[in-house]
Amino acid sequence: HVQLVESGGGSVQAGGSLRLTCLVSGHTANRYCMGWIRQAPGKEREGVATIDTDGNIYYTDAVKSRFTLSKDDAKNALYLQMDSLKPEDTAMYYCAATHPLCPATFQGYNYWGQGTQVTVS
Repeated sequence: HVQLVESGGGSVQAGGSLRLTCLVSGHTANRYCMGWIRQAPGKEREGVATIDTDGNIYYTDAVKSRFTLSKDDAKNALYLQMDSLKPEDTAMYYCAATHPLCPATFQGYNYWGQGTQVTVS
């Protein structure tokens, strides 16, 4: 049974940084496509960053050069380093996974965490 547990959210001022962590259990992270998805209040979910099984990383334009996705296979963990945060980054951030190929859209992820709230003021 695949489980994803996010942590690291919080409240920061604009220009600050946060590091989100997604701990994976029930599968080996490097065999799955994994990503971060966010949902702002009153808005639809948005794909933020994705890493495929070859290690290729993709970012949505809104976070390029500010966010960095990384993975630690030894710890079975996925991270999202968020720098230069803006108020528009305020959202619930979800970790998601699917096997073996990355979905065409974030709706294709099979497994989801419970989310961690990020608030930027």
